[in-house]
Amino acid sequence: MGFFADFKASLMRGDVLSLSTAVVIGGAFGKIVTSAVDDLIMPIVGLITQGTDFTKKFIALNGESYPDLAAAKTAGASVITYGNFVQAVINFIIIGFFVFVVLRAADKAKKKEEVIVPPAGPTQEELLIQIRDLLKK
Repeated sequence: MGFFADFKASLMRGDVLSLSTAVVIGGAFGKIVTSAVDDLIMPIVGLITQGTDFTKKFIALNGESYPDLAAAKTAGASVITYGNFVQAVINFIIIGFFVFVVLRAADKAKKKEEVIVPPAGPTQEELLIQIRDLLKK
């Protein structure tokens, strides 16, 4: 087989198609989660923390004081922007919780689908026993 035939064969395997679908859906789901965090949850967190923007928190390593992060960077100071780390941790916790809630709801919906009970009726063995009994008569 040629290179392109091998390439086509590898793409047409089920696991590659499933992975491709998962990546596309994951990207779309990522946008939903990001929007939920940025537009719904972070305003509430901002209200609770009285409008604190953690991304502006920093420590200048040269020991000087600067009014904001932009001024420290303009002055060429080395800074530890610990606020970005705090913001990333908060985002991670919120996103993890949001994904947990969505997956839990999906799991409950899946369990409800599995509970469907077929209508009660005689089993195959019972039917065979009835046929045998009728034949004996």
